[in-house]
Amino acid sequence: MLAKKPARRAEFEAVALPHLDAMYGAAFRLARNPRDAEDLVQEALLRAYRFWDTFEQNSNCKAWLLKILTNTFINEYQRKRRQREVLDAATAEQDAVDGVLHHELRPSQQSPEKALIERSVSDDVQRALEALPADFRMAVVLCDVEGLSYKEIADAMDCPVGTVMSRLFRGRRLLEAQLRSFAVAEGYVKDEAAPPATEAAAPIDLAAYRRKKS
Repeated sequence: MLAKKPARRAEFEAVALPHLDAMYGAAFRLARNPRDAEDLVQEALLRAYRFWDTFEQNSNCKAWLLKILTNTFINEYQRKRRQREVLDAATAEQDAVDGVLHHELRPSQQSPEKALIERSVSDDVQRALEALPADFRMAVVLCDVEGLSYKEIADAMDCPVGTVMSRLFRGRRLLEAQLRSFAVAEGYVKDEAAPPATEAAAPIDLAAYRRKKS
């Protein structure tokens, strides 16, 4: 029995830990801040190790780990987060009374994982993901970011494949709308829904203007 435990741990580290970055990436997009993402990954890893004997060898370990992570987020994480928000609010109030300002996300204090996420996902995409309802966000993250199949996502979210497809469709449409609004606001694309401009306010054709000048 004593010899089995080190072997089990070594097997877990060899098979499961290579997917740690994928777990953190998914956790960050679900939890929406680095501290909660780290807590979520840690809890999911503890559960995965506890139930390692149930993992089917030669199956998709990444999908299995993401299922545990998703279930952890759904079943327990939101409750813990509400408790933490109460404590954080109390701490923030005490800090304000004491005249102490705590900048948790100063660049010098950001974790390497947070910096990696910020490099790999642009701010506007991350904000659009954060704006999605939780069920839609989970489906989009598991499919479009982590590359799981519909069946694997249905297993992770404990719902029929048809529900996954519906949530993906609606989540992608909402994401597209969010990103289009950003692109229009920033002037990257023209707002086709906008009313036609009047002649006086029509945009100038710079190429035609240069031809006339020459």
